[in-house]
This record gives sequence, C-alpha cells and structure tokens, in this order.
Amino acid sequence: MRYITKSDLLIVARDSGYLMIGIGIMCLVPLIFDLIYFEFDVISFVIPAAISIALGVAFKKYFKNSTPKKMRLKHGMMISSFAWLWASIIGGIVFTLSTNIPIVDGVFESMSALTGTGITMFEDVEILPHSILFFRALEQWIGGLGVVVMVIGVLTKPGSVSSKLYQSEARDERIKPSIKTTLQKTLEIYAIYTVFGVILYVLAGMPLFDSICNSFHIISTGGMSIKNANMGYYQNDVIYLISIVLMILGATSFLVHYKVIKTRGKSLIHDLQFKVIIGVIAFVTVILYFISNIVPIDLLFTVVSAITTTGASVAMPTEMAGWPPFVIICLMCLMLTGGSNGSTVGAIKLVRMITFFKGIYRHIREILSPEGRVVAVKLNGHKIPEKAISQAGNYITLYLMFIMFTWALFCLYGYDPFKSLFAAMSLQGNNGLDLGIVNHTLNPIIKIVSMFDMWTGRLEIYPVLITLRAFFEIFKR
Repeated sequence: MRYITKSDLLIVARDSGYLMIGIGIMCLVPLIFDLIYFEFDVISFVIPAAISIALGVAFKKYFKNSTPKKMRLKHGMMISSFAWLWASIIGGIVFTLSTNIPIVDGVFESMSALTGTGITMFEDVEILPHSILFFRALEQWIGGLGVVVMVIGVLTKPGSVSSKLYQSEARDERIKPSIKTTLQKTLEIYAIYTVFGVILYVLAGMPLFDSICNSFHIISTGGMSIKNANMGYYQNDVIYLISIVLMILGATSFLVHYKVIKTRGKSLIHDLQFKVIIGVIAFVTVILYFISNIVPIDLLFTVVSAITTTGASVAMPTEMAGWPPFVIICLMCLMLTGGSNGSTVGAIKLVRMITFFKGIYRHIREILSPEGRVVAVKLNGHKIPEKAISQAGNYITLYLMFIMFTWALFCLYGYDPFKSLFAAMSLQGNNGLDLGIVNHTLNPIIKIVSMFDMWTGRLEIYPVLITLRAFFEIFKR
C-alpha cells in the first residue's frame, strides 16, 4: 500500500517555500559583521542566500495552487526534515566558500551548529573571519529554538500550517492557545535571555563580540565556541557561573519561563523537570567531587553542560579523556538524559525518562497488588495515558539502537571503544562534549553517519524516518 502520493509531495513543495526563504535570509545576517570588520567576503554569503531565496520564491509561486489538500502531520514532519537538511547544506556552502574546507566538513559544521551539537571541523577557529564566527553562533541560536519554529514565528500566518509545522519539530507545549502567539512569546523570552546573557558577559569583562557569540551559543545549549579552548579560554569563574545559569535557563521549558512571571516564581519551584535537573546537578557534582581531583568549578560546569546537552567545556577534550572512567560514565548518563521538554535541549529528555521509569514502577506495583487492580501513572498530578508510556519506551529503545549502530561503526574503523561510545552518545544527543576523536580527521563515512545522527537527534528520529520512508516510496513501482 502506498502512503505517499503525488499530492503529498506537492504539499511538501508548496509549504517549503517560506522555510527556504527564511534560511536564505539567515545567511545574509552575518554580512553586518563582514562590513563592520572590513572582511569583504560578501560573495560567500550572498550566493547561498540567493540560491535558497530564489528556490523558495519559485516553490511558493509554482506550487501555490498545485493541490487543494491541507497539510497533515506527516507533511509537517517531511517539511521539517527537509528544512533542517536544506539549512545545513546551504550553511555548509557558506563555510566552504569562505574557508575552503571540503563540502562534507562544511555541511557537518553547519549541521553541528544548527542542531546544537557544537562539534567543529575547524582545526583553529580563532583564525576564522568574524562573519563566519557569528554565522556559527547565529545558526546555533536559530537551531536552539528550531529552524522551522523561527521561520513560522516570523514569516507565516496563523493557522493549521503553523500548528502542524510546530508539532513536526517535536514540540507540543503551548504558552497561548494560538501557535503563532505561542511562537512569538517564545521568541520574546528567548531574545530577552539572550540580551541578558550578553550584558552579563560584558559586565564580567568579556569583549562585546565574544559576549554576543557566547550568549547565542550558551542560551541555545549549542556549545560551539569562538575559541579553541571553548569557554576555558577565559579562565574566569564569574564567566563560568554566568554560563551555568544560562545553560540551565536554556534547558528549562519555555512554558515554565512564561509562567514564572504569572506565578511570581512558583511555577519554577513546582515544575518537576526543573527540580529534577537541579537535584541531579547537585547530587552528581557532589559525588564526583569526592571521588576525583577535578577543580570544583570545572566539574560543576561540565556536569551542567552534559545534562543540558550544551557541550560547552572548560577542559580540553584531551584533558577530559584523562579523567577517571567513573566520571566519564556519569557524564554519559547525563548526556543520555537531557533537560526539559519544550526547551532548547537534545537527548531523550527528562519527561520521557520520568514517564518510562514510572511505567516500570507501575508494572512492579501491579504484580504486587491484588489481581485485577489497575494502577494509575501520574505526572504533576495528571494521569499519564497508556499510549504515552508506550511511546516513551519505544522512543528510548529506538534512540539506543541509533547509538549502538554509530558506536559499532566507530569501533569498526579502529577508534577506541570507550571514546567511541562517548562520541556516539554526544552526537545522537546533540551534546557536543568529546574526548578527542570527533574532528576534521574523522573518516568521511563516519562524518556522514554523524551528520545523520545529529539530524535525527534534533528532530527526535521519527520525522526523518517518515521522510526517508516517503523518499523510498517515490521509487516504488
């Protein structure tokens, strides 16, 4: 049975135009810094932008009346998958034109920035033009909220299209009844925290350009810094503490942020996911402090970076590789978990983990209870549907299968098994912490698989699988 028809493809093409235009505009923003610093690299940004905008306008006009059918969730997922891949390719062209790195490395860099993974293919980022450094930060900032979310929040009109695209990026929480209004409020909160970060960094003694880029990549939980030593370059505890606060803010649900004002802070205190994040950070940091000789502020920073999937670091990858194995294993567990649903983080996310373990506990209670008794599973006082428990388990299983495949591939090409597992978890969870094996020297095949991991990790797997299923159906007889 065919699940994808010609009209489905026409809907995808019709509604992808706005996104392609938005992605093209994204490429033009760094020209501000190109002009400020007299770098004269306009062509590297204008050509990819022109390609994306021209194709977006063509798609929008040509397919406007191609089909009367309305968008469904499957179309939204396919459009979202395409948008992230397209944005990575266009961004990759920018990097290749400007720095002459291979196109595979360029697309990897762009995918890593957009998905908030934060692993770089550049051997020395400090020699890059300011416009490219800002472009990397901008991609992280846009990707943190979501490429599709950003574009529909700014360019599209309210309606079912906005709703389906919003859901396609694995988002379901609403600040307001209207998706359009929800997105605008979310953007407002995001922008306020970003400006707040810039101001704090400047007050801590960081240069303005560094403050802008670092605020962009920290609040978005991206972690791709403008320095080779990442945040460790600054050797400043105040800057580390500011970064820790911003990472936690980025890993907290935007719905909770909105309610903080309405409830005078009570929503933050009562939010289960936020309490778990703070509790886990405190518990793990204290445990690791007593079993290792790592500097406390470095340890706290790394623990927060791991659970928020930021991937920013104060220790070089080679230094981290020398930490006690138990510390690394704890970091891997945090990388696997992630932060709150409805935030900028990657990984499995706390709400799924909590739902999954509550389902296991429910099963144990049912066995111990009198025969026939039904044990309800509740989260924040609300009953969790059986379907949600099943979906959480299915997603976690699928997520771990992707990690196992990538881990096996790293080992096949001769990489250290322990470091390979860490890298596989980091890539799939869009984390970015690394023990020194994911860089420009990586085998090209593993680079491509890593890009696929980052892509699927950011979109939570299913939209990409649906898109691939649709792609293969096109060629079925």
